Amino acid sequence: MIKRKTALKIRKAHRYLGIFLGIQFLMWTISGMYFSWTDIDEIHGDHFKKESVSASAFENLVSPSGLETKRPVSSLELREIAGKPYYWVNEAQLFDARTGSLKKEISEEEALRIAERYMLEELKPEHIERIEEVGSHSEYRGRPLPAYVISYRTPEHIKAYVSVEDGAFQTLRHRDWRWFDFLWMTHTMDYQGRDNFNSWVLRVFSLLGLITVFSGFLLWYVSSPSLRKWKKKTKK
Repeated sequence: MIKRKTALKIRKAHRYLGIFLGIQFLMWTISGMYFSWTDIDEIHGDHFKKESVSASAFENLVSPSGLETKRPVSSLELREIAGKPYYWVNEAQLFDARTGSLKKEISEEEALRIAERYMLEELKPEHIERIEEVGSHSEYRGRPLPAYVISYRTPEHIKAYVSVEDGAFQTLRHRDWRWFDFLWMTHTMDYQGRDNFNSWVLRVFSLLGLITVFSGFLLWYVSSPSLRKWKKKTKK
């Protein structure tokens, strides 16, 4: 039988581990419940966008082989920007598909027209801003810069992002996505990129969590009156 002094040490270790890990355990539980009760399509903001965006057809386009590109054409995409056709070449240069002229960047008006193609008609832009850089915790992290941020007059604080260089509609963010992003950060314990499941912080807390559970089992084993009575009976 384990001595009383040893049992007290186990109880004390279990208590302090519970206090230290309790907040993180609570965040894991809350975030897990939130993820299981939410629709990921709504988190992505699909209900704020049109179900489908029809592709436009264009005529009288110049040959891509005649474009003054920095290097030979290895990739080519035809894009519509504010009702006009453009070639996005080698994922680096934007050309007017009718004149062949290089377009360095899109304007605010063009960004609004691009967002209009994707967003629901009832959503009205309230403000547009150009951003050159973002922090590691930004909701637009990891995407092309510079970009235009288009804010909409809604309770959900919707923002749409359009890249300046190629005129592509990048993403939209809203209140529920921001809650999801915060809770996902607390769940993965990756406070930078959010998606690293191999961080030492997560590994240490997971190991300590396992130790806490085992210490609880051990504490029950050494302090259970029922178990002591059973052991006495078996010795007789």
